[in-house]
Amino acid sequence: MTSADDLASRRAAEAIRISTALSSEKGLRLEEIEEGEHMVAWVTEKLCIGCDHCTIACDDDAIELYHKDMISPMMNVPSNRKARILRDPCTGCRLCVLACPTDAIEMIER
Repeated sequence: MTSADDLASRRAAEAIRISTALSSEKGLRLEEIEEGEHMVAWVTEKLCIGCDHCTIACDDDAIELYHKDMISPMMNVPSNRKARILRDPCTGCRLCVLACPTDAIEMIER
């Protein structure tokens, strides 16, 4: 039988393995994403969960969160937060793309 200490140790090791794999994947993704003044971030509203990660990562204050009414009447929530990119202050740095857990943000040409 597995002890609680052994289980905690195995969980910690697995968390480190997953974190390392995700960091490696993010590094590969960073190389593939085009950046620069001619690029601007774009949010796919359906994929955005309003988690606020992008606004924390953005050094340019180029992202704002707004409230959108829920589509489904089964959800008992008056509104849902979504991210919106402000084109003028966006420098095309890609930080928001990497911070987004749902891949709702991508870089497009201005």
